[in-house]
Amino acid sequence: MRNKRIMVDMSLTILHHGHIRLLKKAAKLGDVIVGLTTDEEIKNKKGYVPEIPYEQRKEILEAISFVKEVVPTPWEINENILEEYNIDKLFHGNDNSNKINEEKLLIVDRTPGISSSKLRKKAANSLVQKKNKKLMLTPGPAAILYDNIEHLIPLFGRGDDEYSEISTKVLDWVLELSGQDQIIHSQ
Repeated sequence: MRNKRIMVDMSLTILHHGHIRLLKKAAKLGDVIVGLTTDEEIKNKKGYVPEIPYEQRKEILEAISFVKEVVPTPWEINENILEEYNIDKLFHGNDNSNKINEEKLLIVDRTPGISSSKLRKKAANSLVQKKNKKLMLTPGPAAILYDNIEHLIPLFGRGDDEYSEISTKVLDWVLELSGQDQIIHSQ
């Protein structure tokens, strides 16, 4: 008789103890198959390219003793994914939005006080605190606020077609307005 195949779906953009606890709980029920969200899906759903690319996130997961297998998945898990990988149950935190049959779903409480988003914000705040210790000789505020960075991240240098198109239009307008032959774009 084969072990039950338990899928835990995650993005794992930043590994933390909540992930380990979830995997450990799932391993008590059978073989853990991690449905790892692809880079493109993270970019589409969360609006940014993950800090760690898919292959490296997969390597991290494969090094964890609770994990039997890692497979690429979209953001949302459906019945077709479960069938494709011969999954008996989807094991997910209580923030589940996957639309699958309830008899194939096991919901557990998330680890309180931790998430990749909270860690990302904490890291950004640490960088802001470090940068604010240096004297800034600029017009305007003398300190960088995390809120400024947080709201600029989706806009500057995000590298998508919309950004490139807007950037080109603005730079062409500035070039025409300034009367110069050339301008240098920097952020």
